[in-house]
Amino acid sequence: MTEWKNLDTLDSYKKLQGLKNAVDLKQEMSGENGADRVRQYSVKMGAGMNYNYAAKQVNADVLQTLEELASEAQLVEKYKELYEGAVINTGEKRLVLHQLTRGQLGADVVADGVNKREFYVEQQNRIADFANKVHNGEIVNGAGEKFTTVVQIGIGGSDLGPRAMYLALENWAKANNTFKMNAEFISNVDPDDASAVLNKVDVAHSIFVLVSKSGTTLETLTNESFVKDALAKAGLDASKHMIAVTSETSPLAKSDDYLAAFYMDDYIGGRYSSTSAVGGAVLSLAFGADVFARFLNGAAEADKLSTNAKLTENAAMLDALIGVYERNVLGYESTAVLPYSQGLSRFPAHLQQLDMESNGKSVNRFGDFVDYKTGPVIFGEPGTNGQHSFYQLLHQGTDIIPLQFVGFKNNQIGNDVVIQDSTSQQKLCANVVAQIVAFACGKEDENNNKKFEGGRPSSIIVGDKLTPESLGALLAHFENKVMFQGFVWNVNSFDQEGVQLGKVLAKRVLAHDTEGALKEYSDIFNI
Repeated sequence: MTEWKNLDTLDSYKKLQGLKNAVDLKQEMSGENGADRVRQYSVKMGAGMNYNYAAKQVNADVLQTLEELASEAQLVEKYKELYEGAVINTGEKRLVLHQLTRGQLGADVVADGVNKREFYVEQQNRIADFANKVHNGEIVNGAGEKFTTVVQIGIGGSDLGPRAMYLALENWAKANNTFKMNAEFISNVDPDDASAVLNKVDVAHSIFVLVSKSGTTLETLTNESFVKDALAKAGLDASKHMIAVTSETSPLAKSDDYLAAFYMDDYIGGRYSSTSAVGGAVLSLAFGADVFARFLNGAAEADKLSTNAKLTENAAMLDALIGVYERNVLGYESTAVLPYSQGLSRFPAHLQQLDMESNGKSVNRFGDFVDYKTGPVIFGEPGTNGQHSFYQLLHQGTDIIPLQFVGFKNNQIGNDVVIQDSTSQQKLCANVVAQIVAFACGKEDENNNKKFEGGRPSSIIVGDKLTPESLGALLAHFENKVMFQGFVWNVNSFDQEGVQLGKVLAKRVLAHDTEGALKEYSDIFNI
């Protein structure tokens, strides 16, 4: 039987606090010490990828204590409860089943009289069949012509994850002849967003995917109306151009306004929904159902590795606990996610929502305020662009910010050029290697303006190439990292009450039910 306890009540956490100054990172990463650490401090995370934590402020004593923390907090046992159908989302009294969309880790999960694994597989099969018929020309527009573009309409987790996954695989799919349709995304209720997308696509040959679990999401339904208006002005029947991804109980589920409806349920949160129908429809239409299945396989492999009770063989749990050590013992407030792959250009934005919406909590699972820090601020940008932007603060600023690099040995397209005795990919990889050592070891200089203190921790996830499998493993790694951290902090990582108040007040503004500051701000915008 698992017990849910606050972090500051655990003996292993108190022991961990005594190790605050246990590691001199600059010394550990210099010379042969550094070489040994790079070789030894690495763990498999699925799909041929490795999590290397050599440049983190840990040693054998810290790792041993983190393993004790993992055991005392019963992290693996709680994960098992989650994927076998316990009510882990206490705020909404719901199961948490996104792992089931990519594989069965334990016993069958039956909820609402339904085998949920079978339900998710059925939806994936329905999506695959629909996508194949679109690609084969069996499902066409009103003029009998093939669709060439898919446009996703959704917000939050219905946009950030699927958009990041699409961009990550777009070049790979083109290089591997699996690219089927262009994809665009409309998320912001700002009419300029929808207008910009509609101006760049041929609406007559576009199929629109409306994503709303409840079928009542204000921003999404507003954008749907915007799109329907554009279709009507073009003389097109919207019902022949739109599909829905929603719950079976929503008003969209059985509507004649859509070519088809694919289902999700309340047991999958928006930020965890990329491997459900939310990501499945748009990615299967864009790249083919087989590519989406490969993506799911990579995620399933990482999920399975996350069941390992041995800390140094469980990349997600290790990453999570090092993050707890940095947040709660070393006092670091932020984490920068820095992918050295242009395909991952929107991945940091997805991780912002995943991490900050999940663990940005100040009360525990029972509604009591906690006396320790929880989720960090997450930010980031891809590749060398960041080096010419905010790395100045990372290197020489007054705050130490842990860094999470992601890099691949090879590019997605297979083509490259040699310039000044090295390829573009080699130059990219040289930059990430240099940054890790520069942050850890620093540089002495009599001129303080040119001095680098070093001692700035980082880890790197390394893969051979950004493929559907490695992307799936990467996604699942971070989902499971966030989950494990939520378990340690004893918070509910699966609700998001913090987004609700603004929605309520916005409805009041639109209903002209305002007073005080709310009315004055409304008057500024002539609402």
